Amino acid sequence: MAATLKLTRKWAGPVFGRSPWEISVDGTEVGSIAVNETKELAVEPGQHVLQLGTGRHISPKRSFDVADGDVASFYCRGAMLWPIYLAALVKPELWITLKPGF
Repeated sequence: MAATLKLTRKWAGPVFGRSPWEISVDGTEVGSIAVNETKELAVEPGQHVLQLGTGRHISPKRSFDVADGDVASFYCRGAMLWPIYLAALVKPELWITLKPGF
């Protein structure tokens, strides 16, 4: 059997938000997600690391553990406030918000 990673992308963000974001699980690109899209991806049961984006426009890495037949859910969106955009120039993983749940 397999487990499922469910990823929902909300609000685009005014600067870097209209284009699809790459989805990376355990350092391997497994697809992309567009604005207002939900993706469900099969993953092996166990512990994984999720990250979105490319280059300097990325999310923080999020670890998750999923059991056989279960679903690990996350939601993502672009940064919403201009101070976060300025901070992202120094800390790129602030461009994309990635949180568990939804």
